[in-house]
Amino acid sequence: MSRRTVLILAAVAVIALLGIAVAVVMPPGGTTGTLPLDTITLPAGFEIDVYTGNVTGARSMTMTPNGTLFVGSRGPGNVYAVPDRDGDGRGDEVITIASGLDSPNGVAFRNGSLYVAEISRILRYDGIETDLENPPEAVVVSDAFPDDASHGWKFIAFGPDGNLYIPVGAPCNICDPEDERFGTIFRMNPNGTDLEIYARGIRNTVGFDWHPATDELWFTDNGRDWLGDDTPPDELNRAPESGMHFGFPYCHGAAIPDPEFGEGRSCSEFTPPEQELGPHVAALGMRFYDGGQFPEGYRNRIFIAEHGSWNRLEPIGYRVTMVELENSTPLSYEVFAEGWLQGGDAWGRPVDVEVANDGSILVSDDRANGVYRITYPGVTSPSG
Repeated sequence: MSRRTVLILAAVAVIALLGIAVAVVMPPGGTTGTLPLDTITLPAGFEIDVYTGNVTGARSMTMTPNGTLFVGSRGPGNVYAVPDRDGDGRGDEVITIASGLDSPNGVAFRNGSLYVAEISRILRYDGIETDLENPPEAVVVSDAFPDDASHGWKFIAFGPDGNLYIPVGAPCNICDPEDERFGTIFRMNPNGTDLEIYARGIRNTVGFDWHPATDELWFTDNGRDWLGDDTPPDELNRAPESGMHFGFPYCHGAAIPDPEFGEGRSCSEFTPPEQELGPHVAALGMRFYDGGQFPEGYRNRIFIAEHGSWNRLEPIGYRVTMVELENSTPLSYEVFAEGWLQGGDAWGRPVDVEVANDGSILVSDDRANGVYRITYPGVTSPSG
């Protein structure tokens, strides 16, 4: 805690003792004030604003056709609903619809039901939008997943095939676990039946999406730690069919054998990434842009939330990047939004991206405890 924060809190305590009502907003880093959105740089023509604050530990997101944004968390154990009833492009209020859960990071919506991923199980809340203030009891869809906390938090989403896709990260920095459930992406029917492993060799994916034209699954993957500041890269992978292996723990990036587990294996045995991302950027949520608000050239580009490095001498990440494709081949990997990292210190950490109903992009931030809205001038209503 900084000296400034200590002094502020001491002053608040004195005021409270005097019986004077006071409200203190504590944004990221434990300092008072408003979020410095003027530090965020975007391509010409784009703007950023706060969609909603007061979402403690905001992580993965999903938006319903009615415009309700659901947001998961990790440490707080909460799931939030953020309705926009008047369609003005801002959340009206933040409603905690579930609490006391085990890292409910992932949320997905289908046919009126909200699916929530804890570490070891998937829950379902039926008819959730009927009364957000009085949510229904959760139904356990599946409890077939390991309870290991390391990389156990999950991003979930429904694929074009109607199945729910669920990752299980490796329970370590680097290891070769005997339990075949680790380092995978599973899929299952919405009722929990026919659970199967779709892809293997994945250290920890916390974001995936399907190409709007080809229906192919793409996903981010976090590279291992402690091989140096610049090695290995995080990855953007493509899994057009089931049964593919993406190298972990034997190979990292396109051609980096692991010094401990790579002996006797060749990186050519495994599917390489479509795009190597920055080293240790912690690439999490990703979405294909399929909205109608941004200029046509942005359509079908991949937007990636990079949470930011935690153990690199020079911090990297803390931004939203973008990958342009041509026939499923990356043409470029570049920064779309940055500025959460200032002088080696980060006041915010992007976690997930979501294309809103109006074609704007929402970005969650578990350090600033809120959600941003990035727009292109001309459309202001998410129902427009």
